[in-house]
Amino acid sequence: MYAVGVECSRCGRTYSPDVLLTVCGECGGALLFRYDLARFADEFSLKDAERREDTFWKFIELLPLSSPKSVISLGEPYTPLLKLPEDFSKPFRNLYVKDDGRLPTGTFKARGMSVAVSKLKELGVKRVAIPSAGNAAAALSAYGMKAGIEVYAFMPRDVPENILKECAFLGAKVYLVDGLINDAASIVGRLSKKYSWFDVSTNKQPYRFEGYKAMAFELTEQFHWDPPDLIFFPTGGGEGVIGLWKGFKELTELGWVDKTPRLVVVQSSGCAPFVEAYKRGETEIKEPWENAETIAAGLRVPKPYASYLTLKAIEETSGMAVAVDDEEILSSMKSLFRLGIYACPEAAATLAALNKVYEEGELDGDEKTLLYLTGNAMKYFDILKMEKKVLPILDRNVDSLPDH
Repeated sequence: MYAVGVECSRCGRTYSPDVLLTVCGECGGALLFRYDLARFADEFSLKDAERREDTFWKFIELLPLSSPKSVISLGEPYTPLLKLPEDFSKPFRNLYVKDDGRLPTGTFKARGMSVAVSKLKELGVKRVAIPSAGNAAAALSAYGMKAGIEVYAFMPRDVPENILKECAFLGAKVYLVDGLINDAASIVGRLSKKYSWFDVSTNKQPYRFEGYKAMAFELTEQFHWDPPDLIFFPTGGGEGVIGLWKGFKELTELGWVDKTPRLVVVQSSGCAPFVEAYKRGETEIKEPWENAETIAAGLRVPKPYASYLTLKAIEETSGMAVAVDDEEILSSMKSLFRLGIYACPEAAATLAALNKVYEEGELDGDEKTLLYLTGNAMKYFDILKMEKKVLPILDRNVDSLPDH
């Protein structure tokens, strides 16, 4: 493999890639794997890639495993890249979606957890803990079960019930927290040493970033190595955007692409700390978002760890951050449903954000634009409001309907 070190994204301190790591011991910054990309470029070509199967592990040499034998997989395919029909996408002439709802456990979180669990298993980890809004815990539960690693999941008490059942069914020990994800993270931080858990929290270990980095390689190959002009990505903690940014930096260094897409962070107006920091020109989120509330549970992260990295990704790619209301999210879900695309609330927020940015005059409609759909709506139907709260119960011999 080609990993040569792990570097602190804040102070630059370096670490061995073959030891168990969390955050920088010097400054607490997020850690990022570094690779010998020059050697990889000499020894591997795009023609080599064409001969390989289209799976998540296609570019395994640029993942942090010591051996392919370490892979813990649930059969991760390349997910569909679809160009939306013109009668739907007007005024956008080159609008695409990438549907990660087809991955194991139904969300893009499978990417990060497959790499993280594979590396943790390789390093001998027996127990892991995670604070989660739901989907990360579900993915960790699935891969943990496959790897034989005990999973302890801490989630807000109002997390979608379907996800709770999923985690419990997959063998995780599930705890509900009277608070938000930051409160769950505090519990994991306090108790990890006491109970010998490895903390798999967002941005607090270097392994999950690598799984999300693979999104950049995969989608760029699907675009025939001509990446889109913009990528709209739903963002809670920021690790997906950080992974994309890291992936495109590596693709550029390899000489495989000559441009990096503008990364557009999409949040809910009910919890939009990145949007507010972006508007104020800040390099880090200083205070937690108060009274965070949104139907998109994965976007409800009041104060993400290592927020400076996501804001740096926005700045370096000339991107932006946009917030949309829950009503706009629900409307976008229905619009995508009409195309047969069952996007979860977080994913549907990207369509709402695209429309908002266009209305504000930031786009002209000619840009090649990708909406990254991070998950499937089937996991969320228990939290969606019904137009009528009480459904009629009919007698088996009914001969007319009461509301007609």
